[in-house]
Amino acid sequence: MALKFQKLTRANIRNAKPNEKISEHGIVFERMANGDGRYRINIMVDGNRIHRVVGKESDGVTRQKVEEHIAQLRTDARHGRLNLPKGRKVTLSFKEAANQYVAKLEKEGGKEIVKKQSRLELHLIKFFKEKPLAKLTNFDVERYKKQRKQADAKHATINRELAVLSHMLNKAVEWRWIDFNPCNIKRLPEESGRITYLTTEQIKRIVDVAKADQNKHVYPFIVIGVDTSMRRMEILTIRLEHIDTKKRVIYIPNAKAGPREQPITQYLADFLQAYLDVAEPDQVWLFPSENSKSGHVISIEKAFRRVIATAGLDPKEVVRHTLRHTAITHLVQAGIDLPTVQRISGHKTLQMVMRYSHQNGEHIRSAMDKLEQRYDRLPAE
Repeated sequence: MALKFQKLTRANIRNAKPNEKISEHGIVFERMANGDGRYRINIMVDGNRIHRVVGKESDGVTRQKVEEHIAQLRTDARHGRLNLPKGRKVTLSFKEAANQYVAKLEKEGGKEIVKKQSRLELHLIKFFKEKPLAKLTNFDVERYKKQRKQADAKHATINRELAVLSHMLNKAVEWRWIDFNPCNIKRLPEESGRITYLTTEQIKRIVDVAKADQNKHVYPFIVIGVDTSMRRMEILTIRLEHIDTKKRVIYIPNAKAGPREQPITQYLADFLQAYLDVAEPDQVWLFPSENSKSGHVISIEKAFRRVIATAGLDPKEVVRHTLRHTAITHLVQAGIDLPTVQRISGHKTLQMVMRYSHQNGEHIRSAMDKLEQRYDRLPAE
C-alpha cells in the first residue's frame, strides 16, 4: 500500500527553507544551507533500527526513491537477508570485526594495511573491545576522541585513527557485515603551524641518549629516521632483504605514495651493514619482535618519549615524526633542490615539500649572497 503524506509533500519539500527539516513515515528531508536537499531514513525493520543517509537531491534522490529503498529493505527482511553474515545470530564485536577487516584487506590487496593494523591494535580495539559493531554510536566516537586527547595525542594522530575506523565501518557495509554505517565520524581540526625540527646539536644529544637506552630498537630507529626522513612504519617494517648497502638504498614496498627505493647515506649504509653482519640466519625484520603478530616491532613510542625526555627536550613537542621533519628541513637548508628532496622524502607532490622551504631563512640568504658574488658590481659614481 502506497504511503500517504501530509507533511512530506512535494510542495513542502520544494518550498523548504535552509536548515528546515520535514519528517514523516520514517523519512527525514533536510534543506541544507547550500540549497541542496538531503534524505535520511530512521525506521525499524525486522526488529533492527536502520538510521542512514540515503542521498541528496543533487544526486538524483527523490522521495519516491527513498520509499522504494524502504520497501526493498522490508523485502530483504522478509527473505531473511538483513545484510548480516550467514549463520550469524549476533552482530560482530568490534574486536572480531577488526581482525576480520585486516584479514580481508590483505586478501583484497588493500593499502597501508600495517598502519591500519597498528592503529587498531594500539588504540581502537583497546577502547571499543567487545562493543557490537552495529551498535557503535556518535557518542562512542566522541568518547574515544576525548580519551585520546587526554592521553596527549595530537589531533592529526587521532584523525588518522578515525580514518581507519571510518574505512572499517564502510567496508563492513560493503561486505554485508552490518546493514548501515552507524556513525557520522567528525574529524578534529589540525594545526598548520610551524614545522618542528631538531638542530644538529639536539640530534647528537638524542642519538647519544638512545644508544645507552634499555630498548635496543630505539637507537637504530632514531639514526635511520634522521638520516633518511623515512616514516615510522616504513622504518619498523624494514626487511633485511630490502637493505642494499652497496647501492645505498632501502626498498620500501608499502610506502605511502607507492613502492620506492629510499636513498641512504654512506654512514647509514655502514651502520646497517653492522646489523646485517650479526643477524640470525632466519631473521626477517630489522626490528624483530616475538610478541607481535606481524613479527616486527609495532610501537616504539614509550622508548622514544623516554629518550627525548632524558635528552632534556619536551616529548610533547618532539615526537617520532619530528625525525622526518628534521631530515627534510636540513636537506632544504643545505641547498638541495626541492625535486631531489621530494625524491628522498617520498612525498607525493612537490607542493608538500615546499612547506619546508620556509624553515630558517639562512639558506635563502646564503643563496642570494652567492648570486650577488657572481655579478661584477660597478663602483657607484
